[in-house]
Amino acid sequence: MHVDTYDVTFSGFDGQPVRAWLWLPRGVRRPLPAVVEYLGYGCGRGTTLHPTLWSSLGYAHLLMDSRGQSSPYGAADTHDGDLAPQTGGVLTRGLAGPEYHYYRRLFTDAVRAVDTVAALPEVDPDRIVVAGGSQGGGIATAVAGLRPGLAGACVDVPFLSHFRRATQITAAHPYREITDYLRGRPAEVARVFATLSYLDGANHAARATAPVRYSVALMDPVCPPSTVFAAYHRWGEHAGGADKAIRVWEYAAHEGGGDHQLAEHVAFVAQVTGRTAP
Repeated sequence: MHVDTYDVTFSGFDGQPVRAWLWLPRGVRRPLPAVVEYLGYGCGRGTTLHPTLWSSLGYAHLLMDSRGQSSPYGAADTHDGDLAPQTGGVLTRGLAGPEYHYYRRLFTDAVRAVDTVAALPEVDPDRIVVAGGSQGGGIATAVAGLRPGLAGACVDVPFLSHFRRATQITAAHPYREITDYLRGRPAEVARVFATLSYLDGANHAARATAPVRYSVALMDPVCPPSTVFAAYHRWGEHAGGADKAIRVWEYAAHEGGGDHQLAEHVAFVAQVTGRTAP
């Protein structure tokens, strides 16, 4: 199967341009089911050499750039407003209030990414799945809570959940950024966590209705298991429940289940999108 690659720009937060890669499989009956993927902390979309698993299986696949984030593992092409992409953390950018925080902008971009894919004539808007690991898992959780109509979500070892507990039980980055910020600002503790509550995956998960498959790694120092379970247990709470399951990787750290988990997601995505062999 051949795949066409497109360099996409869509309107994100406040109409600002957001970059993405889009892969569309050739020779597959359309409209296509789609996977919208979000990246880990510090990563941008990088080059077009990103693995094309989803498109090779017959899905439209959009990989969203993370505004302002960049690293050797993936350079970003999307500015955060007037700020060019940079290395280093963004977790404490805008702690004065939820209206200022970086993740308000990134979560808005992520919802707009789904809207963009849903508007493509090649895509079935009722068969879109969001996916991501670490920060990407946190973003996917937020999108599932903010945008109705998703066919499913794949959330692996998610970041951005139960901030207060995370800062109390791990010294690892990125949560360490909050700890370091507050060490010299004890008077700001209540305000900081009030701001972060608007971004917390546990709160977004409660509003989600889509079927979801989570994964958690019990030896993960970056996104501690209890913070992952905090979001998982609340998934679908406001709707009175949802189709959800969590895969526990007993001896894994932040890498989670790796390809073993991905294989399980392939089966799940096929199930919720009704995907048949091309």
